[in-house]
Parts: sequence; structure tokens; C-alpha cells
Amino acid sequence: MPKEFSYRGLKLEELKKLDTREFAKYLGADSRRAVLRHFEVIEKFVKKCRKRAEQGKQIRTHSRELVIVPDMVDYTVFVHNGKEFFQVKIIPEMLGHRLGEFAQTRRKVEHGSPGIGATKSSSALSVK
Repeated sequence: MPKEFSYRGLKLEELKKLDTREFAKYLGADSRRAVLRHFEVIEKFVKKCRKRAEQGKQIRTHSRELVIVPDMVDYTVFVHNGKEFFQVKIIPEMLGHRLGEFAQTRRKVEHGSPGIGATKSSSALSVK
């Protein structure tokens, strides 16, 4: 039997009943401060999520700094990573984190073999 999710002793259903500012009391200092300062923006984004989900449209955003609150759980959000939109499925374990944490801006570097002109010595090689 899978363990039921709880955040700081509260189940997800109880968390969804809380107001955004009431939920902020259960967050760490940095996230709590961000939520209390920008709760209007977060509530506006949640309202946008509901509306877009009802219409069957994608939820796209550039706001990587938004803190994930219980009302956002189970939505799929496309977060911009600087180049493209990255699909993020919001699950309960993401509560209190920011959207940008799940859309990486840097990729792993994969080096290939050097070509002509890659180094000073390679320019002296004959081209075949």
C-alpha cells in the first residue's frame, strides 16, 4: 500500500483548502517570504491554470520564480528555460519549490572530436 502524501503533517486535501497566505506559514523562510510578497501573482497564475485547463490549452509561463502551492498540483505547466518551453508535471512533492528548479537552463556538455581550426596546431595540418 503506497504511503499517503503529507506536507508538514497536513494531507493534500487539507492543504488545498488553505488560502495561499495560510499555506505560506508551512513553508521555509525564503519561500514563505516570496509567497507573502507575491501572493496576488500566484493566485492569478492558479486562476489562469484552471481556465486554460478547462479549455484544454497549454499553460505556458516565463515566471520561473513562482513558488508551487497546493492549487497547482496535477497541472502540466510549460516553463521557459531561456530557449524553449520545458514540460513540468506538478506533483505534491514539489510544494514549496520554484517552477524554475524543474526546467534546467543548462545542458550536459558533450565534446566531439576536434576539427580543423579547433587549436593553433591543427591549422598546420594538411587537409585531406
